[in-house]
Amino acid sequence: MGIRIVVEDSLHPIKDRLRAGGYDVVNLAGGIPWDAKAVVVNGMDDGLLGRQDVVTAIPVINADGRSPEDVAVELGRRISHSPPDPR
Repeated sequence: MGIRIVVEDSLHPIKDRLRAGGYDVVNLAGGIPWDAKAVVVNGMDDGLLGRQDVVTAIPVINADGRSPEDVAVELGRRISHSPPDPR
């Protein structure tokens, strides 16, 4: 199993690109699993999951207006610099 990434449901081309890159892609609608290494959303105006008080220690990448390849490159850069999982 690859690195688990949570992706907003509407981002089908990005999901396909990340799966092709070996990531384990799960839908944001199901929540954020404890072992997720990043979240990819389509804009952040309404707050993550529609809330303003959500706090996450993993990278949240805004895919709005970006190509699947650009998101994949950004994801690779951001998760390689993430702190180790304290669990």
